[in-house]
Amino acid sequence: MKIYETKTAPNPRRVRMFLAEKGLLDKVEFVQVDLPKGENLTPEFQAMNPMKKVPVMQLDDGNCVAETMAICRYFEELYPEKPLMGTTPLEKAQLEQWQRWLDYYFFMPTGMCFQHTSGYFKDRMNPIKEWGEEAGRQTESFFNFLDKHLEGREFIYGNDVSAADLTAFCTVDFAKVVNIRITPEQKNLQAWCDRMKERPSAKA
Repeated sequence: MKIYETKTAPNPRRVRMFLAEKGLLDKVEFVQVDLPKGENLTPEFQAMNPMKKVPVMQLDDGNCVAETMAICRYFEELYPEKPLMGTTPLEKAQLEQWQRWLDYYFFMPTGMCFQHTSGYFKDRMNPIKEWGEEAGRQTESFFNFLDKHLEGREFIYGNDVSAADLTAFCTVDFAKVVNIRITPEQKNLQAWCDRMKERPSAKA
């Protein structure tokens, strides 16, 4: 199977970290898509994902799956060993809750801040600087939320690393491109981030 990605983008990194945690990186061929050149806008790419986003997984039979967590769910179901999305109904539900919180209130504002203040996609969208700046403030607020949540905790949920940690870690790193970083006061968040950096998957 193939995963079409852009290695510098945060969503593909989430997938690579997920696969690395499960020991599955060698199961996949990664194909690089040049976003600045618009390779994701070609008819061939849109046939795989009409939303024109990376990553996209293409199975050997030609079926395609887009969206980060949908791809991760496929591998979680196919290779349930070392679960990263919960095992019991309650764990699965609460991790889904965390995933939505992280996607909607952390990853998305970070992405909006980048898209609307950096000019990276100004040739294909209408950046609104004020919205980007407001999204950045929302990202900073979630940094505080995570710092408080992580007091006395090693992981975001439960006693082992999960998909929630991967999403949060990739978002914290992504936020650096818009000059949002962990502050000296956010000691719990910094300690957690340091632990995540030590994991081999952080280099995937």
